[in-house]
Amino acid sequence: MNTEHRMMEGGVVGSVPPVAPPTVKLKWAEHLNTSWLAEDCQAIALRDAALALYDRLLENKEVVVVAGPGCVMRGGPQLPDYEPEPPSSGDQLNHVNALLASQAALARSTAAQPRFSALLHKRLIVLQRIYHALSRSFHQGSRNRDRALTGTSDRGPTTDLQGSGASLSANEALIELGVRTGLSLLFTILRQGWMNNSGSLCSEVLGTAVSVVQALPPLSLAVESKLPRVGLASLSQLTSFLGETAKPSSPADATGRKLSAELLLGLSLQRGSLRYLLEWVHMALSAASSAQKPSDDVPRDAERDGTCISSRCLQDVMSSLAHSGENGTEQLAGVVHDDSTVPLYQAALILMEKLSHMACEYARTCIGDSCEETNDTNESCDVFVWGSNSSHQLAEGTQDKILSPKLTHAFNSVQQVEAGQYCTFIVHTDGGISACGKGSYGRLGLGDSNNQTSPRRLNLDAGVRRVSSSKGSDGHTIALSTAGQVYTWGDGDYGKLGHGNNVTQKYPRAIAGPLCGKIVRWVSAGYRHSACVTQEGELYTWGEGDYGRLGHGDSTSRNIPTLVRDISGVGQVVCGSAHTLALSADGRTVWSFGSGDHGKLGHGDTAKVYRPRVIEALQGLTIRKLSTGTHVSFALAAHGQVQGGDTAHFQVWVWGSGPCLALGSAEATMLRPRPIEELAGLRIVDISAGDSHALALTHESEVYAWGSNTMGQCGQGHTLSPITRPKKVMGLDAAVHQISAGTTHSIAWTAIPTDRRVVSWHRPFCVDLQEGTFSLLRTFIEQYCIFDDPEQPVTPFASLRDQEKFVSLCLQLLNTHLSLALTGGMTQAVLGSEATSLRELLFRLVDAKLPRAIEAGVCEGLSSPLLLPPLASRMGLLYTLLPKSPEDWGQLSRGQRLQLGILVISLEDHSHVAGLLGYSSSEENSACSYETSSKKHFQEISCIQLSC
Repeated sequence: MNTEHRMMEGGVVGSVPPVAPPTVKLKWAEHLNTSWLAEDCQAIALRDAALALYDRLLENKEVVVVAGPGCVMRGGPQLPDYEPEPPSSGDQLNHVNALLASQAALARSTAAQPRFSALLHKRLIVLQRIYHALSRSFHQGSRNRDRALTGTSDRGPTTDLQGSGASLSANEALIELGVRTGLSLLFTILRQGWMNNSGSLCSEVLGTAVSVVQALPPLSLAVESKLPRVGLASLSQLTSFLGETAKPSSPADATGRKLSAELLLGLSLQRGSLRYLLEWVHMALSAASSAQKPSDDVPRDAERDGTCISSRCLQDVMSSLAHSGENGTEQLAGVVHDDSTVPLYQAALILMEKLSHMACEYARTCIGDSCEETNDTNESCDVFVWGSNSSHQLAEGTQDKILSPKLTHAFNSVQQVEAGQYCTFIVHTDGGISACGKGSYGRLGLGDSNNQTSPRRLNLDAGVRRVSSSKGSDGHTIALSTAGQVYTWGDGDYGKLGHGNNVTQKYPRAIAGPLCGKIVRWVSAGYRHSACVTQEGELYTWGEGDYGRLGHGDSTSRNIPTLVRDISGVGQVVCGSAHTLALSADGRTVWSFGSGDHGKLGHGDTAKVYRPRVIEALQGLTIRKLSTGTHVSFALAAHGQVQGGDTAHFQVWVWGSGPCLALGSAEATMLRPRPIEELAGLRIVDISAGDSHALALTHESEVYAWGSNTMGQCGQGHTLSPITRPKKVMGLDAAVHQISAGTTHSIAWTAIPTDRRVVSWHRPFCVDLQEGTFSLLRTFIEQYCIFDDPEQPVTPFASLRDQEKFVSLCLQLLNTHLSLALTGGMTQAVLGSEATSLRELLFRLVDAKLPRAIEAGVCEGLSSPLLLPPLASRMGLLYTLLPKSPEDWGQLSRGQRLQLGILVISLEDHSHVAGLLGYSSSEENSACSYETSSKKHFQEISCIQLSC
């Protein structure tokens, strides 16, 4: 028979028309390879032997028969997701028609399969199984092991040019070899040309390169992850050559040095990172210092020795930076002219002033009590949807599943989106709210129980700040107004709407009673209960009381909000299927109560807990957000924290059972919180749990998904389920800032959140929160903050005024980055090894003779909690500094007295005392508590000490 077979491991096996044998899934069990190697291939020619081997595959579940193409109605109606509510008469008719059509297709497919075709199909599968065992055992075993260790794909022979790091394919290795060799040859020719007085040719080459870089679109080299390895290697090689060439000690002539500096500045601008611009400033000052020796009585001509750049180049750079701020070129007025040159040190000073100004402007929008009110509206917000659309919850017309993120135009003026149980709510930028999807029990708040195919506005006069909708049971929703009032609607069973009865509400209705006069800051809708947190940190719960999920010490249900009296100072609350999590306002304490089944309370057992109980495993961490699913709980910790002495930084902690644990198994159970190691290297800013799947959002706007994927809710382009490890969701071609996971669908969108401070780790040109940035700023301060001679500035500065201005700008940029890091919930880990060096440098400077402006900048830097010593070493340092007698107090320097005051104040916090007594496991996180009140005391101490 002329039949073509498609056989793919782990995929679907079938055949092309006219014969359509049953489609199967192949799931080879590697531990059975040895037994299949012993099979006699000749026996497969016999009918009974082939059938016996095939039956063995079925018994071992290495072959799973699934519905083939002939059994699926391609154009007919699809069966909807399983839903607990009884279907309407129209839905029932559609279901019956779909079933009849599928049965007819199955009958046609079965009738079209001859017995010989089916037997041949089974023989081919058995042969493929034996071939797989042979291939794995004798041909691919070693290569797969090597590939797993190196992390490379199956691209043919690999090599490594540098002897370390990820291996390259043969083609990539040859390309990198050619490019790097070519660059080395070019650099050698340029050096030889300068030494042989052929500078005009060299200048022409560099001039061409400068014009090419200037013609590139802005930030062409900013996203290094999208640059090939050979490109990054070439860029590093080129910048190293240009940095050496721009120095006076290089063989290049004056024109060559000038063009090298301009080309290096252009590349730094295209890379868009503050660190690279600071590296250029460092090069410029070093080159200018080398040209201007302290022994020179007369300043050298920068244009003659090449330690300059053209004013036109500097103006172009400032114009490019102006797109990120205002008055980009005003700083050049009266300093440069179109046909002149600018000394390198002066260009560095102008550039530094602009960068510091941009960083301060950005920090002003992120730091302060009013930052939540200053977020820009998001009129043009991109919204991506995927997963189940059975009830039109994705508002995409048909009811087909969407397996990969799809940009939708059904949602407009979006500020927040809440994915609920087969429904979706949109909070608009004007405070209005719309809903679509399943409408049973009035869960949409539109006045009826009909499904809504496209978003429709609710009749709610109050502006909505936040909305929470249950992921299970019969569906209810809570809305929090901008004034702090709570509205509920939907299914009223168990009293979960809080209106004093069990009646269904089809329109939003404000909760009265105990919440009258209260300003609510947080709400959460669980499966059968609800909760809210007031401005005073009070926790109220209501609804079904089974398993103690309301936290009142019993199993009694409440149909009005009831105060949980055992805890106070609450900041957040989340309600799961039958359990509740609460987070303190400072993020340091997490309580859980309710059903302990599957370990979802995190206390190390499965017992019920009727009153709030602290999760001990999370003590010592600062938690930013909590989220819950049916049998799982999540906590998002502040970035940069180290738990249990490990060097990895874990942010997402999980406990409970199921595939959401990300342990590689759908049956795993974790009774206490553990970090998700696959997310350890990522900067996670948000998490969201659906019924049985989870989403995580990184600072780089990447979304990861894992858990149940039966409806494509993990956005991987298929419905293979479950996904037991976090996988990146592809196709989100926008800067995603928020995510929401529903029962079986997911949503991501680009609007900036109003309930979460968003501090960028990297902002083009002005913010780069990493160790390299702090290292360069420390180098600048250490090298140029010398004012011993009141008449003579440090080279290369022409005046003390310029020197003082540069150091002040460095301190300003340093203090801005420290404030941004603290506001973003980061810890001392963001400074890397620079924390100790910076702290020691600033304390030394307190005792130095400094101008008043610089002295103030030094004091401001020392007030940052991120520069505190680790808690364990603080006591030793305090003991060293304390005077042994009252007479010794006068011998302490200003810096020592200031340091002593800071240490004493930092140890006043109760959590630090607990840590010293052994009741807290986190030393790194202790700095986070040293904030507003401590700063006030510090300022008082510094004023007293500095005036002495």
